[in-house]
Amino acid sequence: MNAYLTLGSVALFLVLVAAVAVTLWYRRRNDRRSHSLHQLLELADRLEGDLKTCRAGLQQAHAVMSLNPDLPAASEQEARHAIEAGLRSLLQQRIWIRDEAPRASQDQLDGAVSTMIETRGRLAPLLEALDQAQHALDDAMREHIQRGPEA
Repeated sequence: MNAYLTLGSVALFLVLVAAVAVTLWYRRRNDRRSHSLHQLLELADRLEGDLKTCRAGLQQAHAVMSLNPDLPAASEQEARHAIEAGLRSLLQQRIWIRDEAPRASQDQLDGAVSTMIETRGRLAPLLEALDQAQHALDDAMREHIQRGPEA
């Protein structure tokens, strides 16, 4: 009788340990998915902000350049199309997040996060170059204004 009681207690203990292990595994898996989804949404917001900053900077640069006929005309239309294509692509990504991410595998979520990080990484130097060009353009316009139109 004592052996059966001990064996039963050990079996119950093992079942409890297994249940706790499974529960912890599911919780960790859900926490990781939740973190990935949160990170994906945050990156989408940041990328959208980057693209909108780029669009505003290009619009401002083109507006300044249109005031000075001596400056070469840049392809405003191409730049606008590139930004709009980026925003459309981001919209597609947001639709995927809304529709597919809840059922996506962890690998798919991690891949989407990686892709978004890479995209922001490729956009960062372009934003920096745009910012530097904007400062140079502002400086050139100030210098032009200070010299006067006849200079």
